[in-house]
Amino acid sequence: DLLGLGMLAALEEAQRLCPEHDGVPFDLAKVPPDDGAVYALLQRADTVGVFQVESRAQMATLPRLRPACFYDVVVEVALIRPGPVVGQLVHPYLRRRTGEEQVSYPHPALEPVLARTLGVPLFQEQLMRVAMIAAGFSGGQAEALRRAMGSKRSEAKMAALTAALYEGMEKNGITSEAADQIVRGVTSFAQYGFPESHAISFALIAYASAYLKVHHPAVFYASLLNAWPMGFYQPATLVQDAKRHGVRVLPVDLTHSEWRCTIEEDKRPARTLRLGLRFVRGLGQKVGAHVLGERKSAFFGSIGDVRRRCPDLPAKDFTSLAEIGAFASLEGRPTRREALWQVAGLPAGRERLLGADTGEPSPLEEMTLGERILADFRGTSLTVGPHPMALHRETLSSQGILRARDLAAVPSGRPVRVAGVVIVRQRPETAKGFVFLTLEDESGLSNILVSPDVFLANRTVLLSQPVLVLDGILQNERGAINVKARQVLPLDEAICAIPSRDFH
Repeated sequence: DLLGLGMLAALEEAQRLCPEHDGVPFDLAKVPPDDGAVYALLQRADTVGVFQVESRAQMATLPRLRPACFYDVVVEVALIRPGPVVGQLVHPYLRRRTGEEQVSYPHPALEPVLARTLGVPLFQEQLMRVAMIAAGFSGGQAEALRRAMGSKRSEAKMAALTAALYEGMEKNGITSEAADQIVRGVTSFAQYGFPESHAISFALIAYASAYLKVHHPAVFYASLLNAWPMGFYQPATLVQDAKRHGVRVLPVDLTHSEWRCTIEEDKRPARTLRLGLRFVRGLGQKVGAHVLGERKSAFFGSIGDVRRRCPDLPAKDFTSLAEIGAFASLEGRPTRREALWQVAGLPAGRERLLGADTGEPSPLEEMTLGERILADFRGTSLTVGPHPMALHRETLSSQGILRARDLAAVPSGRPVRVAGVVIVRQRPETAKGFVFLTLEDESGLSNILVSPDVFLANRTVLLSQPVLVLDGILQNERGAINVKARQVLPLDEAICAIPSRDFH
């Protein structure tokens, strides 16, 4: 495959930013393969933004698989795919990985092929070898099988290949459950399984992105934001995750922001990221380039100066910049309401090109923290300020509602209450009607499991409300934490909704 991956654009950006801001090169081909801090990050599923292993399903698997070498990452990438899931291969592999189940093989002759994956076939190449050894397939027949596994195909072709598998295995003395197990593994890959070579390539990108997150966090988040749209999470979630990892994120500022996100300060490694004008909702790149061109010729002195020198800046964009605080570094350091007052008082039409700045003081009451956060979401779809849930933590705590990071200390099987902004809703075809939610609060993410009956009873709330309170039972399986919901309620507090990824 020749894939246009957003993460490749982010890694290319990192190659430029690492030497410039952290004083060291970053080369995808020279990333140390045995970095303990990287594997520690993967084992605790701290993988927001990390290529391929940032989804809810991957996060639920990582603490159980506990990758400790590069090939473990290869397996992790390949394991959470429709093929292994439909073929009921995921849990057997994880049980064998943790020693809960003994490694076994459908036939002793298959051990050389399946030993690397603990007797569980995970890759197309393995299935080809299994067919050749167990059923006596020729190279041509194995290639036909690979083609049937690798793309959309007719059921008739798969049925013919399945019949040939059974016939060949019977000749070699492989029958009953062993034969069924082999065929089940092969036919499940018709639901989409990875070639090992593909998984290795993806694992390299996953490992490299995890390495950046551990050792060059400001570069990592700047690269992701500049490559967005890509990946699994919205910029609002990436920014909050950056802050939890010690990166200071600064807002859009007409005096300091470029079009793309940039890294500020001379300290190495750099820890300060500045949002770019590209995140101002509705601001076109052409208009943004004109504004930046004017600033390059001479810094803006005041809001009136911006208006005179950028007459093509639409009024709605001018207002939006004022509302998100983008004029805060100009003359007089106007607050948001002061900036809005000045923008409203500037002359219109041709007069604005010649008019003087208004000096009339603003009579407006300043925005509260909550109002500033709301304005941030309206204008940029994110905030660099506190997470919206943090504003209500005192009230939530008094109601027994735990933060996401508190769940690890709760014994499995105990009832818990959690709340958060819904950032992911999923209902995989392989999940037998279960719905999965990801809630975000100021401390991190909570994974919620909703059974079919609870979903039906709370469908409207689950699908329409951006912020939820859930009562449920905590499930902690070797560090993979979920809350199985029993009761779902909307949160009445006025909290900004982070854009969610629904049923993708």
